Amino acid sequence: MTGGWTFEGQPSPIGAGAVTLVAGGSFCVSSRNGDILPGSAQGIYYADTRLLSQWELRVDDGPIEELQVVTGEPYHATFLGRAPRRPGQAESTLLVTRDRYVGGGLSEDLVIRNMSLEPAGLVVTLLVGSDVCDLFEVKTHRVHWVADVTTATEEGSLRMVSVSRARGARVAAEAGDTPVLAVPAPRMLLFRAVVPPRGEWRAALKVNPIIDGAETEAWYCDKRLKPALAEQAGWLFEWDRSLPEVTTSNAALGAVLRQSHRDIGALRLFDPERPDLPPSVAAGAPWFMTLFGRDSLLTSLLVLPLDPGLAYGTLCRLASLQGTKTDPMTEEEPGKILHELRYGARQDGAAVGVGGHAYYGSVDSSPLFVVLLGELRRWGLNPEAAWRLLPNADAALEWIERYGTRDGFLCYRRKTDQGLVNQGWKDSFDGINFADGTLARPPIALAEVQGYVYAAYVARHYFAREAGDAEAERHYRSRAAELRARFNERFWLPDRGYFAVGLDHEGRPIDALASNMGHCLWSGIVDRDKAASVAGHLLSPRMFTGFGIRTLASDMGAYNPMSYHNGSVWPHDSALAAAGLMRYGFVEEAQRVACGLLDAARAFGDRLPELFCGFDRGEFRLPVPYPTSCSPQAWSSAAPIQLVRLLLRIDPWVPHGKVWISPALPEGFGDLHISGMHLAGTRVDLDAREGSGVPHVTGLPDDVRLIPEPRPPAPSRAGA
Repeated sequence: MTGGWTFEGQPSPIGAGAVTLVAGGSFCVSSRNGDILPGSAQGIYYADTRLLSQWELRVDDGPIEELQVVTGEPYHATFLGRAPRRPGQAESTLLVTRDRYVGGGLSEDLVIRNMSLEPAGLVVTLLVGSDVCDLFEVKTHRVHWVADVTTATEEGSLRMVSVSRARGARVAAEAGDTPVLAVPAPRMLLFRAVVPPRGEWRAALKVNPIIDGAETEAWYCDKRLKPALAEQAGWLFEWDRSLPEVTTSNAALGAVLRQSHRDIGALRLFDPERPDLPPSVAAGAPWFMTLFGRDSLLTSLLVLPLDPGLAYGTLCRLASLQGTKTDPMTEEEPGKILHELRYGARQDGAAVGVGGHAYYGSVDSSPLFVVLLGELRRWGLNPEAAWRLLPNADAALEWIERYGTRDGFLCYRRKTDQGLVNQGWKDSFDGINFADGTLARPPIALAEVQGYVYAAYVARHYFAREAGDAEAERHYRSRAAELRARFNERFWLPDRGYFAVGLDHEGRPIDALASNMGHCLWSGIVDRDKAASVAGHLLSPRMFTGFGIRTLASDMGAYNPMSYHNGSVWPHDSALAAAGLMRYGFVEEAQRVACGLLDAARAFGDRLPELFCGFDRGEFRLPVPYPTSCSPQAWSSAAPIQLVRLLLRIDPWVPHGKVWISPALPEGFGDLHISGMHLAGTRVDLDAREGSGVPHVTGLPDDVRLIPEPRPPAPSRAGA
């Protein structure tokens, strides 16, 4: 895994307008005509391996001209195009349809329709290439052709496998009575077809993965998920039936929420060794189709109203991978929650094996694990399930205090030069800097991370209270209070009226004005006398674009609205800041951020990308895309769900028999009805009307009391 963990926000280009399809741990990135072009980051990926790096369709040696891409589910798209014009014709008379499904490989139905009155004799070729590269090799621009990829021909198929990595793919084709010629060099499948007048010619194409020498079937056949593979793949599309149903007079909001639901469903991950557990969630496509600590935890927290089971599955999966030993290369330490799990072939050619390999270079996954467990219990997770995970939470807290704390604050510094330089959510190499643009040197204690630790202590103190453990309750309450006091003293910049991004290796405040302090509002670590100033800065023209909050203020030395972390807008970041604003009572400010993000989602076709450029809305009326932004990205897809929660001001405390709900829907937002929302171990219906702060709620258990007012921000409350 040499160099495997050093990717820091600069993915390899996939081409303008690329189409990404995703299902579980597999995905496909292609051009808009359906082709996968060599020399780019496009491809068919599975188990962190690029199975195919070329998939180009030709008719009579001519490319297919794009007409339209019809998308629906995240795993399915239909590419419409036309073949080159026939001899003697002014325009093309051949419509080419490629109906593609991704899942454990790829299935594609190819149809060529002849619009003319005479038969069309065609030579149809599919150019196929496989470099069997690890995902890290692709996204860090270290792609090379694996020299030992061998190609074998079978009846109607090509089999390409890397001997050293024992990985590859088999591409098979069926075309009715049309013979299929498999040519090993150059790698291609060739058809000689005759399409009758006003008729069609069809072929079925399939890409089966070969992982660790074993071939498995693509999940789809004849446009249906194979029943025998559904359980194996863990891809249960009936998930949609269990989701809460949202009815709203705001058509734009409804469209955004429907897209969020589809994307979160597509990003779910199932553990084949524990089919009894709920799924966890991948971080996003195309580069992060795997379990992450920080991303998966925050995503699960943001979508609690949608599916609390996703949070429980994520916690269980991360608990099973919690650190047990000290390893500088992977940065594993006892009790530490991992950053990233991978299954690709290592760059030294060694096989990874079924269990994958894990990297633990994240400073915030461990406290967020405890925060999510506490929030899930407040939402209504049954106590037995919570107590089973409590030892893992305690181990994470022990890691914080034993391994991660320096001068009273949780900080990070990579263990070797193979690790990530920055290990908070802004993990690009230049993501943490001073106001003049100078890069901060580690060890670094980040502001938002102290907030996560504070919230983790508060959550653990509530577990102790529920268990009747007075000593533990006092201990964690004291730890939280001490950290809060230290944070507000050391991180506050009184001459500027905002919190430092962090403290550097010398303990100096990193004085850039950045979005990190929005997370501090969300976690509750900010003293109330400082909250108004923080809110003012977050909504100032320097920070707020009209679509979201910039990661870095526009007058900072490192500001660049087209950068990854230094002036762009990240939807999840802005959504957490909005939740923090609402928590401290800044209702209008929270509404402005929420409405701006929802407007951005509509501009991006109802799907919020990983990030977008931080240009002001007054300059450009539409948000400007960031070129290599991942989409769908889990926590961006989760952001609209969090926005609805914060506008409804849903704040449960089920163990204490209370739930606060006090809608604060903006003017013009419309009415909202949610049927079957998961809460307190049951399904709840909720009606909220624009202009009314009093909800209508039915279905709450008898022992849970509805309080139709906002919950006061209290120093001793964890979560959003």
